[in-house]
Amino acid sequence: MNRIWLKSYPAGVPAEIDADTYTSLVDLFDRSVRQFGTRTAYVCMDKGISYAELDRRARDFAAYLQTLGLKKGDRVALMMPNVLQYPVCLFGALRAGCIVVNCNPLYTARELAHQLNDSGATLIVILENFAHVLQEAMGYTGVGQQNVRHEIRHVVTTQLGDMLGLFKGQLVNLVVKQVKKMVPPWTLPGAQSFSKAQRIGAHANFSPVSLTCYDIAFLQYTGGTTGLSKGAMLTHRNIVANLLQGKAWLVPFLQEGEQVVITALPLYHIFALTANCLVFMALGATNVLIPNPRDIPALVKTLGCYPFSVFTGVNTLFNAMLNNAEFAHLDFSHLRVSLGGGMAVQKAVAERWKAVTGVTLVEAYGLTETSPAVTINPLDLKEFNGAIGLPVPSTEIAIRDDDGRDMPLGAAGELCVRGPQVMAGYWQSPDETAKVMTHDGFLRTGDVAVMDEKGFIRIVDRKKDMILVSGFNVYPNEVEAVIAMHHGVLETAVVGVKDDKTGEAVKAFIVRRDPALSVADVVAHCHENLTGYKVPHQIEFRDELPKTNVGKILRRVLKERA
Repeated sequence: MNRIWLKSYPAGVPAEIDADTYTSLVDLFDRSVRQFGTRTAYVCMDKGISYAELDRRARDFAAYLQTLGLKKGDRVALMMPNVLQYPVCLFGALRAGCIVVNCNPLYTARELAHQLNDSGATLIVILENFAHVLQEAMGYTGVGQQNVRHEIRHVVTTQLGDMLGLFKGQLVNLVVKQVKKMVPPWTLPGAQSFSKAQRIGAHANFSPVSLTCYDIAFLQYTGGTTGLSKGAMLTHRNIVANLLQGKAWLVPFLQEGEQVVITALPLYHIFALTANCLVFMALGATNVLIPNPRDIPALVKTLGCYPFSVFTGVNTLFNAMLNNAEFAHLDFSHLRVSLGGGMAVQKAVAERWKAVTGVTLVEAYGLTETSPAVTINPLDLKEFNGAIGLPVPSTEIAIRDDDGRDMPLGAAGELCVRGPQVMAGYWQSPDETAKVMTHDGFLRTGDVAVMDEKGFIRIVDRKKDMILVSGFNVYPNEVEAVIAMHHGVLETAVVGVKDDKTGEAVKAFIVRRDPALSVADVVAHCHENLTGYKVPHQIEFRDELPKTNVGKILRRVLKERA
């Protein structure tokens, strides 16, 4: 397809970026440290650390990993919310040449056990609030499955207040453990504290690791056709390319070294990982970390303390803030960029956001497999346009039919992407990789889209069965597999249904084996095995499910009648 979108690019945005500008993320990180060393890099709960301090602490963590014998290519799992320890461990692991495996802190033992087993992670850093889940995952036995044979040999636990200073840190940890009872009992023999790991690393020698742009930086897990999540192999070049694409889009509108970005989305998610943590690191910005974005009053209070210029979020978060009475009274005079992604931005929410803040809510689109950015709207957009934007620099787009033929302009087809940000493939899953990669190097997104004469793209349907709940991917196969584990279930099918709050919600259709099986039984079972957003929001019992003549359940029919 001719790159007709280039004529719609904002002034100053280049058509191409050089994905080989840096040899690795560590190379880029070192450059940011040299350029912005004294500037505050991250703030959490009013405690800030500079780029120079982040550099020192990351070096200490990298040295600690080497004292344990970890080497280039070993996998390090991180399981924590947005706290200062996250960027320390992230950049420390990358500096040691390790591959970072991000884990959702809300995972159940079943979900965590699969990810640790599949990735072969050697070490995990975990906020102790979730250590009981890791304890269960270490010995997890699923129904009808063998014991999970994980490779975890080292566990580092951290507390919420570990980097907040001696007095405040102790106070926060006391409140979290003793007052709010937010840390369930756990036992992990041999676990090391984050604070001690830092002290050990500070007194150890660090041996620099040689990295190339084609080394894997992240195993970022996403759903699969088998019902089990799979790790997208994102190389240093993939991520560097995507953050340079994002930077190129931002630089005409934002000055380096002057931005304050609110990071309410979790850094373990690819959106915030690249857009907030990495793109704005390259811009020398200050990231204000929000550990619990669900606490909207606390989030709004935090916003009142900083001259924030950038806010990224998903539609549900924007909507929740707009429905908070205090939000409209904030000072928006510094706000320059409001970026929505992860799920479709609703027009009503975008219009309210513009009315309250005076800034257009700009929508972008991406996938885990593309590091994630594929398209973004111009930042000087005057009004919300309902499009996912224009392809970012150095990105090729094709709109194709089911046979792989290019569709004419204006016709709907599957959105396919080629560019330096497209993953190297799925970890140890060549068959899954083959399902999404075309012979000419395009990634099939599974989303049906149209492009207009100016190059703007709109998503019109979803080809695949994935359900998008508040920006998080839910794959029906996984939910169905969990529901089917219940002895009272004969068969089940899961589809996505529209939801005013989350965009889509999970609905399960169930044929009972046990007539006494109730909705409450199913929900309780799902909560034991699935992260909250994957648990069915609606459950409908039926005598039978529609099937093809060969016995395959017709999700499409169920979805049409849901």
